[in-house]
Amino acid sequence: MAVNEKDERREESGTTGVDRRSVLRGIGAAGTVFVLGFTGTAGAQGDQMLKLAQVKSPLEFDPIVLNDVPSAQVSDRVFEGLYRYDESTTVVPELATGEPEISNDGKTYVVQIKDGATFQNGDPVTAEDVKYSFEAPVDEETENASELNMIDTVTAQDERTVQFDLKYPFGAFNHTLTWSIVPKSVREQDKEAFNTKKPVGSGPFEFVDWQEGNFAEVRRWDDYWGEPKPQLSGIRFVPVEEPTTRVTTLRNGENDVIEEIPPKLYPQVRGMGDAGIEEVLGIGYFYLAFNCKEGPTADPAVREAIDYTFSMDQAVSNFIEPTGERQYSPLPQPVVEEWGMPVDRWKEIPHDKDVDQAKSMLDDSDSVPDDWNANIIVPPDDKREQIGVTVANGLKEAGYNANVQRLDWGAFLDKYASGDPNDYNMYTLGWAGVPDPDAFTYYFFAEESHGVTDGTFYGKVSDQIVSARESNDRAERKQLYVDAITTMLQDRAHLSAYNLKNSFGVKQYIQNFRSHPVGSFTVAEEYANTSLSSQ
Repeated sequence: MAVNEKDERREESGTTGVDRRSVLRGIGAAGTVFVLGFTGTAGAQGDQMLKLAQVKSPLEFDPIVLNDVPSAQVSDRVFEGLYRYDESTTVVPELATGEPEISNDGKTYVVQIKDGATFQNGDPVTAEDVKYSFEAPVDEETENASELNMIDTVTAQDERTVQFDLKYPFGAFNHTLTWSIVPKSVREQDKEAFNTKKPVGSGPFEFVDWQEGNFAEVRRWDDYWGEPKPQLSGIRFVPVEEPTTRVTTLRNGENDVIEEIPPKLYPQVRGMGDAGIEEVLGIGYFYLAFNCKEGPTADPAVREAIDYTFSMDQAVSNFIEPTGERQYSPLPQPVVEEWGMPVDRWKEIPHDKDVDQAKSMLDDSDSVPDDWNANIIVPPDDKREQIGVTVANGLKEAGYNANVQRLDWGAFLDKYASGDPNDYNMYTLGWAGVPDPDAFTYYFFAEESHGVTDGTFYGKVSDQIVSARESNDRAERKQLYVDAITTMLQDRAHLSAYNLKNSFGVKQYIQNFRSHPVGSFTVAEEYANTSLSSQ
């Protein structure tokens, strides 16, 4: 699933073209991040219950419709896909027996389901369930439909064989196959109950209970069909929104793992003595975007002038490090490395701060009114707000007014993709997705994304992005992405900013806890089966 902050595009990673779920997931917590905590010692009876301190409360649990990170953090313990990610970013079988059989010039995938795979109600996982899970988001016109819009048909060949026929040879379809599988009969019986009261999956943990704003709880499914069996007896998710409070709960033992450590509190966590920081760079992207549809920032020269008003390098150093690092393109560093992208060339594109040059360009521009008051909107996140304030201060140094509006998520999402310069000239946002260039280009720069998960309306590279999406030739795709991203950076539709680490403060008595670049963390894998020792 795209996490556009899935959590917020995820907020906390589009649909009809691109969905808001990705926006939400990407927006809130770059890279879906989980938190683990422990309610007590692992005593003589082997208590293995963990408490997870989330940044926000989950809202729903049905993977067909959910579109926020905290919900996905719970749901991902309950549900499984045909495939999953290994300890890094490689797609490996989960419910599937092995690699898919690919034919028809990359447009047909046939997958076999493991014999013995069962849902938590005892029913077998069937090809009909897989077919339903991939079709329901589109048939029900959910916000997640665009994540599956490359699929033409899904066919259940027999009980354990499913065939996907694509509209075009989509090079990143192996990542799409990590989509969660739900039992058709259970969900169809009562969709509302499935979403909020009793979701049923095939994963190692069963859903127990949830009270919005208070807690969500899952317990180990003792009859889990797969391996390894979890060592944890359960996980209790508790939202702790205020960052300083989260750190305090780690210090006093109320929680044993906390997520999303604020930059200024890293030293406190490192200095606790009985806790440390577990972190890995996520598959995410945070950026400043311009309204390229209307208003002064529709002029590329104005966007370049704004690039001169501040130093993104310095802003990231001041407000993001060490919880994240500078990023020079939409592609996260792991994707850059895997694909051999020319990041050194992209690093040369942003300007250093030069207020005199900025003022000269703005003063000379016919697109900029003398009394221009630039409108910058930001979501309710300190780091992104600080980037917006830095830009506003630079514009003021250059002799122009600028207003930074911090909006709640509902108001922000209503405005950021309107294309109306009265709503915004610039915005800051984040995105978390699968480790493929498509996830960090299509949802921003393809025309079908404009007004959905994109508020730039920058269409100059749309044809290249769509051509790359509809190819399974890796070399061809790479060149198309290199050309499109280079053009976009030079035109400054986005000013790429930073990526965040999936970081956790972890008590020392938690064993084999592992942060993960895509899935935030793992607790029941062969390489990381989490347990608790006595405090």
